[in-house]
Amino acid sequence: MEHNRTGIGVSQTFHGRRSLRSATDDFNHGVVLSARPLRSNEVFQVRIDKMVDKWAGSIEIGVTTHNPAYLQLPSTMTNLRSGTWMMTGNGVMHNGTTILDEYGHNLDRLKAGDTVGVVRKDDGSLHFFVNGVAQGPAAWNVPPSVYAVVDLYGQAAQATIMDDMADLPPLPDDVSEGNNQLSPSSPCSVVSANDLRFHRLHGSNAVITNGGRTALRQNCRSEFNDAIVISNRSLRDGELFEIVIQKTVDRWSGSIEAGVTAIRPGELEFPNTMTDIDYDTWMLSGTAIMQDGNTMRNNYGCDLDSLTTGSRIGMMRTATGDLHYYINGVDQGVACSGLPAEKEVFAVIDLYGQCVQVAITSSSGPLDNSLSTCNITEKSFPIHSPVSGVAHRLHSKHGKNVMLQSEGCQAVRGGGYSHGIVFSIKELKSDELFEVKIDEVDERWSGSLHIGLTTLQPADIPCTSLSACLLDLRTKVTWLVTGSEVRRNGTLQKQNYGCSLDRLRVGNRVGVKRCSDDSMHILIDGEDMGPAATAVAKNVYAVVDLYGRVTAVSVVSSTVLDEAEGTKVPSLSSEVCSEEEEEPTPCENEALLVPTAMQFLENHGKNILLSNQNRTATRVSSYNQGLLVTNQPLPQQQLFQVQIDRLNPTWTSSLSLGVIGSCLQRSSFPSTACCLKRSSWLLQRGCVFHNSLKICDNYGPNLDTCPEGTVLGLLVDANSCLHLYVNGMDQGVAAQDIPSPCFPLLDLYGQCEQVTIVTNDVPAVGGDASNPRCQGDMEKADMVDGIKESVCWTPPLEVNPMKTCEYQVLCSRFKELLTLPDGYFSEDPKASLCYCESCHKLRGDEAYYKRGEPPRDYAAPFGWCCFSLRVNPRCDVANTFKKWHMAYHGTSVGALRRTLDQSELVTGSVSIFSAAQTKCDMQSGYSEPEENSAPEREEVKVQLSPTMRYSGLDSFAPKVQFRDPRSLRSHHAQVALQVYVRPGSYKIGAQSLGLSEALDTRFSNSEIEWISKEKGSTLLYGLLIRIE
Repeated sequence: MEHNRTGIGVSQTFHGRRSLRSATDDFNHGVVLSARPLRSNEVFQVRIDKMVDKWAGSIEIGVTTHNPAYLQLPSTMTNLRSGTWMMTGNGVMHNGTTILDEYGHNLDRLKAGDTVGVVRKDDGSLHFFVNGVAQGPAAWNVPPSVYAVVDLYGQAAQATIMDDMADLPPLPDDVSEGNNQLSPSSPCSVVSANDLRFHRLHGSNAVITNGGRTALRQNCRSEFNDAIVISNRSLRDGELFEIVIQKTVDRWSGSIEAGVTAIRPGELEFPNTMTDIDYDTWMLSGTAIMQDGNTMRNNYGCDLDSLTTGSRIGMMRTATGDLHYYINGVDQGVACSGLPAEKEVFAVIDLYGQCVQVAITSSSGPLDNSLSTCNITEKSFPIHSPVSGVAHRLHSKHGKNVMLQSEGCQAVRGGGYSHGIVFSIKELKSDELFEVKIDEVDERWSGSLHIGLTTLQPADIPCTSLSACLLDLRTKVTWLVTGSEVRRNGTLQKQNYGCSLDRLRVGNRVGVKRCSDDSMHILIDGEDMGPAATAVAKNVYAVVDLYGRVTAVSVVSSTVLDEAEGTKVPSLSSEVCSEEEEEPTPCENEALLVPTAMQFLENHGKNILLSNQNRTATRVSSYNQGLLVTNQPLPQQQLFQVQIDRLNPTWTSSLSLGVIGSCLQRSSFPSTACCLKRSSWLLQRGCVFHNSLKICDNYGPNLDTCPEGTVLGLLVDANSCLHLYVNGMDQGVAAQDIPSPCFPLLDLYGQCEQVTIVTNDVPAVGGDASNPRCQGDMEKADMVDGIKESVCWTPPLEVNPMKTCEYQVLCSRFKELLTLPDGYFSEDPKASLCYCESCHKLRGDEAYYKRGEPPRDYAAPFGWCCFSLRVNPRCDVANTFKKWHMAYHGTSVGALRRTLDQSELVTGSVSIFSAAQTKCDMQSGYSEPEENSAPEREEVKVQLSPTMRYSGLDSFAPKVQFRDPRSLRSHHAQVALQVYVRPGSYKIGAQSLGLSEALDTRFSNSEIEWISKEKGSTLLYGLLIRIE
């Protein structure tokens, strides 16, 4: 109920639920507030009852901390300068200042019958609704105990609170004045005493949204039934009940079923399908007219199974008891007769099979979907965002003791009292406040947080050279406040400024802003301490130093969404050669890169924020609504590349990319790329989709496993074939007959939260072997004895997918079960590589490499995971890695520890994986001496192979069963060792297992086994683990 204190131009009726402004003489003084504060997650919603066309502007809605009993009501709420958040037009204002532009649907375009709502969630975020559709987070840190406020401004003349829709007062009769044509998607599009809606009772898989006007079947790709919906009231004789199909799926057979029933909603048991209703029900299924579940006639004038998205279905019972169906407004004739006139009939719809979503429309024309939830899928409903509104974020460049959490909204200093500098991710605009809240303090230290502004761009800072303390940050001009002192580049400028920052405690807020008069202001708990510095440069970043006592802060301020410029996130390919260096000649088969003018289109998914001149895209909320297309078509033979900048492990799945035959300049975007069904080719996980249908499986690497830093590219060749590039490596043809023009398409879904268009050259991996640049990018100066170092090239460690590879994580857990000392392994986790199918394709690994002098082939251990071992410090590492050969040795779990203890494969080790014993030197166990000969000792020959296809056989690396402690599933595991072996210390021979088939295409069975018997001829390099 609305409070009885209202604007001077407002009168109230219906027990305080309806407010009316005399709109003929004045356009404002129409402020009304709720009678009590809103509870957390409580939606306050009003319906526009009456409009006039005399004025500009329209209804405004929001919340305020002011109690209406004591508030001196302004002429319009946007004039209130404290404690107020309002949605006006398509912007959001806080205390009279615009904080968001282009937010949600424009309220000035609403018409009579439309609804608007507001809710403050328990996390302090503020959300608005238009016709029941959430418009996304509008503000953050809104305090509790706020009152809802509505401003009947401009054209909006009358509104009614929608507390209980069953008792909703009817629209007024005098709706003819001014601009009162109904918005077709509004909950009150049908002007009647009781407008038609879907009833709140429905099948278990059905969901009612949009004020009762829209019905959908959730989990539509796993469930095909249990989605019966029914009208909220009975139909009058001659009254048309019409719906429009908004969404379908191709997964099932059959489709929508529609009819009427004399069973009241409260008495209907809602069976699995509508055909199971066995009394007082008449319906159309496909082309069959059915009564009480039995077919009465076939081949009726229309086929519901053939209807597509956008088709309209209507039904009407006439006064004579005939049932008629209407398809797209055309009467299909009498379906059946004899419906009892004495019984009320309700419209009933079964969202069955292919039909997923419908909405009630008026009988005057097709439905306008501009405000409807037309793209809800099983993954996008209900929408819940873990992201804290549209908050400021911290830059990825920071002090070495800092760890960023909560998607860049929180910083924690992990150790010591310094090295805690963090920056805002973007430059601050004039009068834009950057504010943090202190989360944790450590009383062991003295000093406290420092805060200020700097002209230093974080992206230009090498992480290793960032100062330990903000006072020492002097490479660019920096203004800061420390304690109660103001300093510029460390030089004292002012003393006794405001409250001392050393007195801040947990929960205190401190902010900084650069005002339009070029002054820097510090705010503590929202109170402005006045100008701290003057003549501050325009392009500045906020900078905070977690120094001394303060160990953790979180960002509590919001960014301005219309800012197009931002900080470019550094990419793997962002390093540019100096002017003195000669540009490398591209390989003959290397694609040309797209010109730097390629940007993302301004029209995009609603959760996308563009920056860096529209070359960086960030998903700022939820896990979907992240679709992007480029502003230019992709020419043939030109490579378009993006880098994955940030992943969020909270979600599953990740980025999808492809091409689409239209630019979508003015189109609305669905929630995910899977919903695009016209002229679209999509690469998702390891599959290829065309118009949402899978056309290829097991293509390239699994995109869900791509780690941060991966560079993905798209190219359409001269034959109109689509190619995927991963870190410069062509994955082959993904699809054919790509139209021209076509536009690159990306979906920042699930884990993938930020990408950047790569505009400079990225060297291709695994190109033409005849070009040295394509082999290892080595200079001619790297020639050693006539052999290029590129023959010893191994994949770069920077693209190690350890963070996201589930197979490597599983192998790591098995390694922990072996209880091997940590001292045996390299301290650098990047030195360990996974060779599962996805990881080695992501890196662009070759199947074979060369190593040593003279160079000899060895195979990459595909299917295994390699954990780098600590090298014996007594070894000549440089010489060994350069001149020795690479090989593999299968072993058992039982013998593994003894081998690692000795740091090499020594002769005499007791293992079932060594060659048969021969007469030679042995540490123990003498044989019977021959006549006239001294006794000889036997030794064991070490068995090696250049390929794991031989050393990984069960005869050499027996399988052991183990139970994964996390998933509790049983697996089989094998272990082996990757070793360096000294040239000349081994003999090459045939395989000793009696196998007839070839094991490896590069190595014949006659030279696949190496035997070494010299001590000190091997050096352990890595532990290999394979799990089935």
